[in-house]
Amino acid sequence: MLGVVFAVLAAATNAAGSVMQRTGARKQPEGSRLSRDMLLHLVTQRVWIAGVLTTLAGLGLQALALANAPIVVVQSLLVSELGFVLVLSSVVFRTRLPAREWAALAGLGAGVALLLVSLSPGGGRPHVPVPTWLLASGVTVATVAVLVAIGVRYRHVRRAAYLGIAAGMWFGFTAVLIDGITADGLFSAWQTYAMVVAGPAGFFLLQNALRAGPLVASQPGLTLANPLVALGWGVAVFGEQVRGGPWLAGSLIAAALIAACTLQLAGSHLLDDAE
Repeated sequence: MLGVVFAVLAAATNAAGSVMQRTGARKQPEGSRLSRDMLLHLVTQRVWIAGVLTTLAGLGLQALALANAPIVVVQSLLVSELGFVLVLSSVVFRTRLPAREWAALAGLGAGVALLLVSLSPGGGRPHVPVPTWLLASGVTVATVAVLVAIGVRYRHVRRAAYLGIAAGMWFGFTAVLIDGITADGLFSAWQTYAMVVAGPAGFFLLQNALRAGPLVASQPGLTLANPLVALGWGVAVFGEQVRGGPWLAGSLIAAALIAACTLQLAGSHLLDDAE
């Protein structure tokens, strides 16, 4: 239960950070390429810096959640971040959410709940052999690299879609690293030093995904790839148990519901303002 509370708090904190980062990122020319200059410009903006610091606070809450609940549970609950972004944006910009978006928010929450009930994750081993870690990490990093390489060859919507998936996968991977840190200890875990590289790389990739094109193109990948990576790692690497058989249908329905509601919410005018 404590892990669930921390996960929801992490989602809300990440949402606040996301709104502030989008406010800073929207001053960049749309469709900007991956560049050091883009990042150097962002760090001169106070609202963007505040967003990064808020997101780091969310990362701390996420670590507490991972220390108290399976990674599949935590990352699935973080899908609710998009809902918090919309609600916070409606407050900040003093704009009402249309009825269809409230319905999509309800559908998103129902989808997450159905996914967790269908999967019913549990168990898992706290310590994983280093060779297994390295193999799984190599596969994940290579997949993200391929998505980025494909994405930068396109412009606007396609670029945003590919970079959104890559960023979502990367944040799922950083959650895996955090899980390793909570199991082995902050200074004794090699994952701590991997996070020194993975953390900034994730922020850099996120900014490019946000600026590559409309949020409706990047947000589905950002939202869905994260828990999918967590699910893959949780089952294949950490040995967490999930329900199959008839419950698989429930998981697929939940994923489809989450995807449909994410697409609906990503087109909200409030997210244009928050960007």
